[in-house]
Amino acid sequence: MSALDCKEIERHVKKIKVKNYEDEDVFVVNNSALEMIGKGRQGAVFLITDDICVKVYGDVDDCEREHYAMSLGQHTSLLPKIYCKGNNFLVMEMVYGVDLREYMQSQPLTEELSHELIKMLITFKEIGYERIDHHKRQIYLQNDGSLKVIDVGRTVWRNRTYPYPRKLLQSLGVDYRNLFIEHVKKIDSDLYEEWEYYMRMEEISKRLYGVLVNKEKVDTKQLKQETNKLLTTKDPDMHYKSLENLVSKVVKEQSKREKEKQEKRKKGKSKKKKDKK
Repeated sequence: MSALDCKEIERHVKKIKVKNYEDEDVFVVNNSALEMIGKGRQGAVFLITDDICVKVYGDVDDCEREHYAMSLGQHTSLLPKIYCKGNNFLVMEMVYGVDLREYMQSQPLTEELSHELIKMLITFKEIGYERIDHHKRQIYLQNDGSLKVIDVGRTVWRNRTYPYPRKLLQSLGVDYRNLFIEHVKKIDSDLYEEWEYYMRMEEISKRLYGVLVNKEKVDTKQLKQETNKLLTTKDPDMHYKSLENLVSKVVKEQSKREKEKQEKRKKGKSKKKKDKK
């Protein structure tokens, strides 16, 4: 697209108001001539031509995040092509096909489709996504059997991510999840075992959390009285003995560290002499 086209689209976008709400799709006021064809948690999508659309975001940070994430994969066929960017919008290739949520309501999860999903995860990893999983509704099956994905903004700039494709597996449902896992096992038993390990750890963590939450509430007054058993300063003999032990421990640790430093310096000097020879 030319710069003139992008400027024209920007004039339309200025007539569109998109507002974010927590855990809800965005609220949209469209005073432009563009037709809205969909919306989600971060933004709304409007038709430009049969092949091009514009996504308008309620939060400019979401726009920046998705632009960065999509830019990482522009050399692949997995992501829509970006044509231009504004402060709160992205002009991109229109994605057609059938999303996997719709497809799998009437069609089976074949080994071939599982292979495409595994290749998708590999591509996510190769292009640098921190979160490599994706919900099935954001994955579109193309006419040639390949996949395209949308809404990749959440794959980057994450403080913590699951070390296996948790969202994808959950979105498949129990039966297809188990079938997909079996397909993975046929291809790579090591990967299968790693995912199974992380899923077991997650289940154990959930059970432990449930145990902690449902434990009988502690009587804090009683607990405060019992913590006196941990005090040392109120007993002069115990206090001075504890202080003596503390000082002795610190001196011992610092002396050990100093000896280790001296040994390293000696080794360093010895190495320099050998190098000179």
